[in-house]
Amino acid sequence: MLTRRIFVSTAGAIVASPAIIGRPAAAQTTVTLRSTDIHPDGYPTIDAVKFMGQLLEQRTSGRIKINVFHSAQLGQERDTIDQTRFGVIDMNRINMAPFNNLIASTNIPSLPFIFRSVAHMRKVMDGAIGDSILNDFTAHGLVGLAFYDSGSRSFYNSKRPITTPADMRGMKIRVQQSDMFVALVQALGANATPMPFGEVFTSLQTGVIDGAENNWPSYESTRHFEVAKFYSLSEHSLSPEVLVMSKRSFDRFNAADQALVRAAAKESVAKMRELWDAREKASEAKVRAGGAVINTVEKQPFIDAMKPVYDRFVTDAKMKELVARIQALT
Repeated sequence: MLTRRIFVSTAGAIVASPAIIGRPAAAQTTVTLRSTDIHPDGYPTIDAVKFMGQLLEQRTSGRIKINVFHSAQLGQERDTIDQTRFGVIDMNRINMAPFNNLIASTNIPSLPFIFRSVAHMRKVMDGAIGDSILNDFTAHGLVGLAFYDSGSRSFYNSKRPITTPADMRGMKIRVQQSDMFVALVQALGANATPMPFGEVFTSLQTGVIDGAENNWPSYESTRHFEVAKFYSLSEHSLSPEVLVMSKRSFDRFNAADQALVRAAAKESVAKMRELWDAREKASEAKVRAGGAVINTVEKQPFIDAMKPVYDRFVTDAKMKELVARIQALT
């Protein structure tokens, strides 16, 4: 499968070859990068990557373009990681959790209650700590480009409101395919069920699982609120999502084009956050109007229950230092 289409005009002939991506702009190549996302068209992450593509088209006079495949057209998140590493897919917007077992430092922003607020999370991920984590993707065949917001994740289920960890005992809760999230749910006394995102609605509907956890836009856009109406504001995770590029694809660009790609990705973050903030409010309004039952929780018992998770996943000196730096950042 070709991961990009490249056209070179030479005396009326059309030549296709991935080897020429790194040639100077004068070669008049056109590179179309394939980017994947599991979310539906119109979702903030989709539109942010499209915005990045617009910036690249403008700045390269159309030489570099991005074609965004939404709605898991190229596969679920875990399925697309290796495809991106090997260059079958050029770019990938993906949740942090599927990387947790591959890249140790991605566990840090995934830790429950590590961030005090959205503003705190953005300050951490936009700074030196975030850059350090992005750099860790390189050893795994990926280029970390930027972090996108994923909102605050909370628990929802079809049984009852959750106000304390005791309310979760015995519940079957879908989690992302990450040891971290399995441990988080187990620490609260529930039964963690790792499952691809696309299978959650049917599993809730048929009783295979009792609940899941996610942000307002995902809860709304998937219609999960129709089959799991109790949404409890635990806000246990503010883990961001990450935009990555295949290192094989990135390395075919010359240094100037690599810089353009990195700059456009960083600039797309502000667009994504603008869209995200508006989408969160709209999604919350829709699920409330749709009959979802929303309740707040006393967070401290949930925070106290997380000690075994931190003990298990924050093990070496580097990770402990990152946690301390994040907690110290004001």
